[in-house]
Amino acid sequence: DVQLQAYGGGLVQAGGSLRLSCIASGSTFDNKAIGWFRQAPGKEREGVACISSSDSRIYYADSVKGRFTISSDSAKNTVYLQMNSLNPDDTAVYYCRSPLSTRCGPATMIASSRHFATWGQGTQVTVSS
Repeated sequence: DVQLQAYGGGLVQAGGSLRLSCIASGSTFDNKAIGWFRQAPGKEREGVACISSSDSRIYYADSVKGRFTISSDSAKNTVYLQMNSLNPDDTAVYYCRSPLSTRCGPATMIASSRHFATWGQGTQVTVSS
């Protein structure tokens, strides 16, 4: 079974950029989807982006569309989330995991954000104003 770990968070000023990495071990991304999720204090977990190797589908939440880019490097078993034009509302712990379905889309991401009981460590992103 694939194990995923998110890296790359930090403190950045509004308008700045960060690149998160999701590194897989134990298996590959072949025929899988990988999603990025985030949770801010006091808020529900949100699915922000998803990439599927089975059908090449990519999904972005409206809140990040045009600012975030998800990509994958199969040779490195890594999925990236490039985050540009960051604002304080992007402050959250970011997690990566395989969603409930390989079909990346809003229904999959919403269901996945609510389904799983454990989420691993994640990586903190803090955007200062």
